[in-house]
Amino acid sequence: MLVKVYGSAVFGVEATTITVEVNIENGYAYRLVGLPDNAIKESSYRISAALKNNKYELPGKKITINMAPADLRKEGSAYDLTLAIGILAASKQISSKNIGDYVIMGELSLDGSLQPLTGALPIAIKAREEGFKGFILPVQNVKEAAIVNDLQVYGVENIKEVIDFFDGKSDLKPLKIDTRKEFNKNLDHPEFDFADVKGQETIKRCMEIAAAGGHNIILIGPPGSGKTMLAKRLPTILPPMSLMEALETTKIHSVVGRIKEHTGLINQRPFRSPHHTISDVALVGGGAYPQPGEISLSHNGVLFLDELPEFKRSVLEVMRQPLEDREVTISRAKFTVTYPSSFMLVASMNPSPSGYFSDGNSPVTSSPQEMQRYLSKISGPLLDRIDIHIEVQPVPFEKLTEERRGEPSKMIRERVTKAREFQVARFSTLNNVHYNAQMNVKQIREFCVLDTTSKELLKAAMEKLNLSARAYDRILKVSRTIADLENIDSISPEHIAEAIQYRSLDREGWLG
Repeated sequence: MLVKVYGSAVFGVEATTITVEVNIENGYAYRLVGLPDNAIKESSYRISAALKNNKYELPGKKITINMAPADLRKEGSAYDLTLAIGILAASKQISSKNIGDYVIMGELSLDGSLQPLTGALPIAIKAREEGFKGFILPVQNVKEAAIVNDLQVYGVENIKEVIDFFDGKSDLKPLKIDTRKEFNKNLDHPEFDFADVKGQETIKRCMEIAAAGGHNIILIGPPGSGKTMLAKRLPTILPPMSLMEALETTKIHSVVGRIKEHTGLINQRPFRSPHHTISDVALVGGGAYPQPGEISLSHNGVLFLDELPEFKRSVLEVMRQPLEDREVTISRAKFTVTYPSSFMLVASMNPSPSGYFSDGNSPVTSSPQEMQRYLSKISGPLLDRIDIHIEVQPVPFEKLTEERRGEPSKMIRERVTKAREFQVARFSTLNNVHYNAQMNVKQIREFCVLDTTSKELLKAAMEKLNLSARAYDRILKVSRTIADLENIDSISPEHIAEAIQYRSLDREGWLG
């Protein structure tokens, strides 16, 4: 007897439906075809034990299983439940009447219980698109998949529940989730808050500008000056995620199994902080069967690179293209996968190997030559993609002991959100530009028009401070954001003057 059951394979952040055809006839053999990997080939042992421990049997006949499309590589143990239900239906041990209405996925333990899988959300989205009635999967992933509306999602703990469901002996109750309610849960209760930061008002201002315009930022300062503390709080002042952004982010984390058990939608912007020993594949994604890297896991959020010069140069260089394109494409001989990677880059670094500026008052001073050698580890093209450079000085004792709390993140976020709304309206006719940091040269000329006084000020600054040519466009972008924060259409000399301060590494003579 021939029976068709349905599973799903995830490539990139999209799922593809897999038709599992099970044919049982006279003879004795077990053949599994359709490019399965070793984990799937070993499934017969898990299925046999799971069925036996639940008083069912792997039939002693000729079993042929085809996983179509046959030219698409399938991997992972999540097809165990699909194959087991197909075998039981084809051998008439259970009813096959409604099996084709459901996508069925899950890894079997030897006692028949189910282990969690990865990629539940993209699979559920694909199942709804293709008109399936429901999705049966391990209970650990049910909340994640139930985000998808108009699809009945059933979480099960063991294979016996699935068997009884198809035999009509018991009912499974689909989990219903109000996606909007799930999205709004804990939206205004971040773990970190700028109110906890003592002093550093200039740096807070920089962070606000960076968040308002989506600008990449680098913090340069000695150990203990608060660089990491400030970076961790940046997501709390970014505009709240839209529902579409939350779904995109959850899909990526679902693919790599980073969704916590019994967790649904990710509604807080991601903050990723990889160690400086990370490889280029781990950062941008890849592998024999490509997986998202840190830059994709930080999509719609913040990627924080602490001690930037300590990262391998090759690792930093592979980031250049994703920073421009907001996506990363990984090519293999037989397929190509594209992952989104629209993130804000926040980098921090010490000014020198000793950790301190060229300053006689520092505990350990560094010469300008040592500082230059240290800074040269970062390439010009990478720095070219960072709009704001700011020096962070240690907080004096008087500020540390102040009882007064700083401005909370919620108030800063309100200003940032309002500035972003201006930018969305401004770029409404453009497809790939949503905030100031994404402007290209043509758009800068159109939206960053300067009056005569502002032009003279910028010209004088570039000549006097020996600012590099690449600093010119960055200053215009940042000044446009400063004007947006003040709800002003035109860029004034005050905006230009403030933006000029945020290009420390471009200034000749900055090293002393």
